[in-house]
Amino acid sequence: MASSDHDRADIALSDEAIEWLVRLHSGRATEADRAAFIHWRQRGEAHEMAAREAEAIWHGLGIAGSTVRRRERQVGRARVTRRLVIGGLSLGAAGLALERSGLIGARLFADHVTGVGERRTLTLADGSTVLMNACTALDVDFGNSERRLSLLDGQALFTVAPDAVRPFIVAAAGGATRAVGTVFDVDMRLDDVVVTVLEGRVSVARDADAQATTLAGADQQVSYSATRLSPARPVDARMATAWRRGKLIVNQRPLAEVVAEIERYRNGTILIANPALGELEVTGVFDLAGADAILDTIEQTLPVRVTRLPLVTIIR
Repeated sequence: MASSDHDRADIALSDEAIEWLVRLHSGRATEADRAAFIHWRQRGEAHEMAAREAEAIWHGLGIAGSTVRRRERQVGRARVTRRLVIGGLSLGAAGLALERSGLIGARLFADHVTGVGERRTLTLADGSTVLMNACTALDVDFGNSERRLSLLDGQALFTVAPDAVRPFIVAAAGGATRAVGTVFDVDMRLDDVVVTVLEGRVSVARDADAQATTLAGADQQVSYSATRLSPARPVDARMATAWRRGKLIVNQRPLAEVVAEIERYRNGTILIANPALGELEVTGVFDLAGADAILDTIEQTLPVRVTRLPLVTIIR
């Protein structure tokens, strides 16, 4: 069998095995279904491998995939199949799901938390307001000399009441955004924090180098990480904060970042099986109320396949 034909067969068996597991755990499976699955997996070594790896994905163990990987090396077929990649990624799925649910992680002890698909507006003691995006965690600490908020997870839009004595500071992931009276958005993304200014001006700095700051005004954006602070760049702030209207507008953004946005609006974890896939660019206008429809569009327009399992969705 040619290599491409072998890969197609590998994909087909993996999909069949996953579909069997979904059927058997649906609550509607019969004894005949279970017997048919046993017969299916006994049809050959490839079927058995597919079944064991699908079970590893389901249970989050990763053991079967590792065992089969060793067996393939022993017979001289040291080839990483798509099933093995999925099996390895499944190890962290349960932990990710727990963290996003708020049962563990920063959200457990935060002052204010939003759930999956939930947006909420807070009115603070000084009259400022905070619009929290879905899956967001926030702490508030107002003192005599400053108004400090800590964005622990997620994204929020801050409309700041002027106070010449107490600056308004939002700390997030090793940096801080400082304002007196303005409207700005802070988004904690996978690799950096992005600050978008809608009105007024802000000053952005990293904790590691507080003396180096970037000033940004309306329709400008600044990003920072543990190692860098960008200059201000022009942006359509209304488009960048379309989540306020329930929309996701992206222009050539990496798939990994878009997936992180989608996860805020649907239950379960989305795993990307190959880092290279996460770099694929996505452009479009999407309705956040239909997160699964966004996944369908991604599958139709990019060279990827989306497999939905209970608690975990895999892009490969």
